[in-house]
Amino acid sequence: MNAIHLAGSITRDRREDIMLNLNRDVVVVGAGPSGLMAARELKKAGLSVAVLEARDRVGGRTWTGTVDGAMLEIGGQWVSPDQEALLELLQELNLDTYPRYRDGESVYIGADGVPVRYTGDSFPVDPETAVEMDRLVAILDQLAAEIGPAEPWAHPKARELDTISFHHWLRQNSASEEACKNIGLFIAGGMLTKPAHSFSALQAVLMAASAGSFTNLTDEDFILDRRVVGGMQQVSQLLAQDLGDDVVLNTPVRTINWEPDAEGGHRVTVESDRATVNARFVIMAVPPNLYSRVSFNPPLPRRQHQMHQHQSLGLVIKVHAVYATPFWRDKGLSGTGFGADALVQEVYDNTNHGDARGTLVGFVSDEKADAVFELSAEERREAILASVAGYLGDEALTPEVYYESDWGSEEWTRGAYAASYDLGGLHRYGKDQHAPVGPIYWSSSDLAAEGYQHVDGAIRTGRRTAERIAEVARVSVPAGA
Repeated sequence: MNAIHLAGSITRDRREDIMLNLNRDVVVVGAGPSGLMAARELKKAGLSVAVLEARDRVGGRTWTGTVDGAMLEIGGQWVSPDQEALLELLQELNLDTYPRYRDGESVYIGADGVPVRYTGDSFPVDPETAVEMDRLVAILDQLAAEIGPAEPWAHPKARELDTISFHHWLRQNSASEEACKNIGLFIAGGMLTKPAHSFSALQAVLMAASAGSFTNLTDEDFILDRRVVGGMQQVSQLLAQDLGDDVVLNTPVRTINWEPDAEGGHRVTVESDRATVNARFVIMAVPPNLYSRVSFNPPLPRRQHQMHQHQSLGLVIKVHAVYATPFWRDKGLSGTGFGADALVQEVYDNTNHGDARGTLVGFVSDEKADAVFELSAEERREAILASVAGYLGDEALTPEVYYESDWGSEEWTRGAYAASYDLGGLHRYGKDQHAPVGPIYWSSSDLAAEGYQHVDGAIRTGRRTAERIAEVARVSVPAGA
C-alpha cells in the first residue's frame, strides 16, 4: 500500500473531542473549491459562515499528495486558457502556472494495435477516417455554439438530442467506426468517464459547449494547457487559510433541519459529527450523488428526489508513473498518446515543475476500469504499464513510483470526474438543478455551465451561489436580530 501525505496541508484541527455549537448566517457543506469560494464571497458581503467538511483535508476532488517521495496530482490539475475565473483566482492567490511538456511527436494506436508517431493536431488515420472525424467535429462545434452551456435543456433540439445515446448519435452521423470511436473518446473516456451508450448526445454537446467548442476538447494543447506550480489543491488550502476557524474538518453532515420563520426567512439547524450550526441558509457544495448522504427535514421535494437519482459520476483510474528520467523525451516523444481501443486511452507527460525525474499520467475509463478492477493489484499494474509501454516503449514497464487514483472508492466522492445525467435526464431535469429548496442552495462543478466539471466551474458556481444568497439576505432580518 502506498503511503500518501498531503503536500502543503493546512493544519488539522485537533479538537475533535469538542462538540461545536455555532451560530452563522450560512452553513457550507463541503470544503472543495466551490464551497470555499462561496464562503469567501459571503464573508466579503458581510455574512458569517461555517464550512463543514467530512474529510480530514480541504480540496474536494483536488488533492496534491506525496506518494513514496513523489508529488502527485491525485485529483484535478489542469488549467486551460478559457478558464478565466480560475486564472483570475490563481493570480489573486499568487500561484504560478507552467505549461505541460509537449515537445516532440505524439503516438496514436488504432484498431490494429500498431503505434504510429505523428505531429500536429490530427490523428494519423487514413484520409476517409480523417474526413469523417473532421465532419463530426464540425457538427458538434455547430451544435455547441447553437445550444450553449447555460440552458441546453431549453433548446428546441434538446429532447431529440437527449433521447439518443452519444454512441448511436455518432453512428447515425457517420459510417466510419474508427472515426466514431475516436470522437467518442474525447467525451466518453476523456471527460464524462462513462460508456458513450450511457449518456446522451445533448450531454456531450453540453460538455463541448462548456469548454467553448468540441474542437477545444480534441486539442490537448488547449484543454490540458498548464498546471499549478506546487499543485492545484493549494487553491482550496489558501482559501481555507483565509477562513480560519470557520472551516471545520472531519465532520460529515448528517442532518439538515429547517423551517420558515416569522420574518419570511428560515431557521436552519445543521447537525454534523463535530458541530451543530444554527443558520439562515445552507449551501450543499458537494457532488449530487452525495446529497442522499444527508437527511433533510422536511424531506426534499419529489422533483429533487427524482432528479438526483438521474445524476451519477463516472469511473476512471488516473495512473501515475514516476521514472528516474523522462526517457520518452530522448526518443523525440512528447509523452502524449491516444488509443480508443487501448486499455490506457490517454497518456501524457505529467512531470512536475523543476523535477529532474519524469512522470507520466494515464487514464483507464468506464468499462475498461471495470475490467481491470477485477484483477489483482499486481495484475492490474502489469496490464496498465504494458498499455503505457505500447505508446512509449518498454522503459515504461519499470517506474520508481506507481500509484492509481481511484476516486470511485473514495468515501466522500464515489466517482470521477463529475456527475452527468443518464440518457434523457438532462432535458427533463436540468432546468431545476439550481433551484433552491427553502434555504438550501446547490453549488458544485457538476452544475456549472462554463467550466463544467472543472475547478473553473466550481469557482464560478460558488461565486454565483454566494451572490444569490447575499441578494436574498439583504432583505432578510440578520441572524440574532
